[in-house]
Amino acid sequence: MTPPHPSADKSVALVTLGCTRNEVDSEELAGRLLAEGWRLVDDASEADVAVVNTCGFVEQAKKDSIDALLEASDLKGEGRTQKVVAVGCLAERYGKELADQLPEADAVLGFDSYRDMSAHLQTILAGGHVESHTPGDRRTLLPLTPVERQQGSAGVSLPGHGDARPDLADAAVPVPASGPRVIRARLDGRPWAPLKIASGCDRRCAFCAIPMFRGAFVSRRPADIVAEGRWLAEQGVKELFLVSENSTSYGKDLGDLALLEKLLRELTAIEGIERVRVSYLQPAEIRPGLLRAMADTPGVVPYYDISFQHASEPLLRSMRRFGSREAFLDLLARVRADAPQAGIRCNVIVGFPGETEADLDELEAFLTEARLDVVGVFGYSDEDGTEAEGYAGHLAPEVVAERLDRFTRLVEELNAQRAEERIGEHVVVLVEEIDDEDGSVIGRADFQGPDVDGVTIVQVPDGAPVPAVGELVEAVVVGTEGIDLLAEPR
Repeated sequence: MTPPHPSADKSVALVTLGCTRNEVDSEELAGRLLAEGWRLVDDASEADVAVVNTCGFVEQAKKDSIDALLEASDLKGEGRTQKVVAVGCLAERYGKELADQLPEADAVLGFDSYRDMSAHLQTILAGGHVESHTPGDRRTLLPLTPVERQQGSAGVSLPGHGDARPDLADAAVPVPASGPRVIRARLDGRPWAPLKIASGCDRRCAFCAIPMFRGAFVSRRPADIVAEGRWLAEQGVKELFLVSENSTSYGKDLGDLALLEKLLRELTAIEGIERVRVSYLQPAEIRPGLLRAMADTPGVVPYYDISFQHASEPLLRSMRRFGSREAFLDLLARVRADAPQAGIRCNVIVGFPGETEADLDELEAFLTEARLDVVGVFGYSDEDGTEAEGYAGHLAPEVVAERLDRFTRLVEELNAQRAEERIGEHVVVLVEEIDDEDGSVIGRADFQGPDVDGVTIVQVPDGAPVPAVGELVEAVVVGTEGIDLLAEPR
């Protein structure tokens, strides 16, 4: 029996931590809850129930998620907040263990609870009990063969894929008149939005636990992605940021590894969409056809988010990855041959078990030669259940910390130098913010990704009209502040 809709005064706040994939999941949850009569509020202190969408990626992210849950729990009894519910990756990964260690959370719910979130929240608010999630390896929930997963995934929740329930057919969620339904509600007014194209990962990197709690790789069907892209454009979105755990695998379970190239053409053709940005590219899976499509499709920005992780071939092998300094530099040369102004970012791990000074020399040589725009440096830490957890050759924490500090300082210098190389370049800036204090116009050039890749500050002359948020401004780079660019309108 379908539970009744909550009364109109029942409110929920969604607190999101972690990556843009989590942001999509939160907006899908928001769409489901809105459709079932909940009132969405921004401030957890003004909500009857706070739903904290946690991150379980690395140790610091886990701590941040627990802090957010405790902070929300502290609101109980002081304001409107009555209950706090944990969802997301940390909840999926640890479930009952997290619930036992964090009694301040009134429930710890996994991904398969998302479809029935309204009923769960009503039960919890009424003083009832919802059983905490029992963790398991989500890779075992789908067929081993990728081509069979599209038929075998009906009983498995894929957050952010917008898999609709029949009882939402007449819901308040904005949906197309026909075709795929969009179950999503915007939680911010930004002129860009993440758009999930796939979930899960089939790679077996020795340091990574994500496939265990996100599951095997599943592509979203192109029609669903395009429908959501159109809906986002109707909400005022100018830039679509395509996200997944591994975008280069897109289409393999749909029988067409070139499907991403075709999808890019469909998304850039959507009225109102000015930019499409691709993220999470695995270097071992990047195909020449994909590079050509990214460079040649009008509207696809020259942005290459490539997961290198290291540059020493022996260490990459130990990580269960492929590549080398020479192979990666060759890939970058091919990228820049097609897209000379390409923005290229990556993450690297230092302090992996068995890492030698020779490995570090190889990584330093690669980073110095590569001229990358942004590099995120992570110090290795064990992740529960991963292969590397059992490796010999673990380095002392102080050694990992020293290497982290050394390479963080190196990439800060190298990335600042790369920004300086862009002085004199013509850029098109998507305006995202007007500073309330000094009126500065802040946005991103097409080769800058959101949140972590720096910004472009457009210095509008006195008396000139100030562009609006969401507007595209042609400018020329005249200076830098670290990785941030200073530009003047053309």
